[in-house]
Amino acid sequence: MTTQNTSRPADASGTFAIGGDLPVNRLGYGAMQITGPGVWGDPKDPAEAVRVLRRAVEQGVNFIDTADSYGPFVSESLIRLALHPYPDDLVIATKGGLTRSGPGDWRPVGRPEYLRQQVHLSLRHLGLERIDLYQLHRIDPAVPLADQLGALVELQQEGKIRHIGVSEVTVEQLKQAREIADIASVQNLYNLANRNAEDVLDYATAENIAFIPWFPIATGELARPGGPLDTFAKEHGASPSQLALAWLLRRSPVILPIPGTSSVAHVEENTAAATITLTDDEFAALTAAV
Repeated sequence: MTTQNTSRPADASGTFAIGGDLPVNRLGYGAMQITGPGVWGDPKDPAEAVRVLRRAVEQGVNFIDTADSYGPFVSESLIRLALHPYPDDLVIATKGGLTRSGPGDWRPVGRPEYLRQQVHLSLRHLGLERIDLYQLHRIDPAVPLADQLGALVELQQEGKIRHIGVSEVTVEQLKQAREIADIASVQNLYNLANRNAEDVLDYATAENIAFIPWFPIATGELARPGGPLDTFAKEHGASPSQLALAWLLRRSPVILPIPGTSSVAHVEENTAAATITLTDDEFAALTAAV
């Protein structure tokens, strides 16, 4: 482990160029948990949320993922409060297309006029003139996909969006999306314990599309005492969640894990995962554990 990696551990995760021209450290930060319960309203301790964001950047994180629906707009506003004016290398990805009517309630709305409104609101809340990566948070089944992505393509042509991504899609939907827009990223649920999106990851890897796994540190039964994750974690002097992140980073060069937390200590623990190198045998054993 180098001194650089100790002070900025996220640097050890390697880099990936989103859309081919937007390099980021692969271990990022997901900003959903800096809101209130049910991802609704303000956090219990806004000052700690600001400290978390600043500490993540100090640790070498230069890719932060958020969404207009986190709060709503609470997460985006806290990011601006904590980090604006932004470092030159910081990439903030946000999302639109899910509406909120209360805690834990999420409903897709993909009407073009709504998406256009949300992009402009995100620009204002984040204090940006252009969003580096804007993701369609969910496909709205009531609106043609060409209309949903078409609105984002128009905003891209207007200079409001740099790259377009999609979230929670199948391989077929991702292929359809690529016929409408240049898709730079896909964000699906994926972790060591839940690999239902394996085919989407394999497609993204083959096509060099960024794959952003949400809920990346879920370990489930794999962390049980005496299990492979527990055993290898003890051997590395690490936590099971750190090994789950190390496994993701090893799984594919296009994976950009975005572990989220509302605690400075957990930010430091998560970013330290980038300095863990699994042996071939450890990686194979964890891969085979599910």
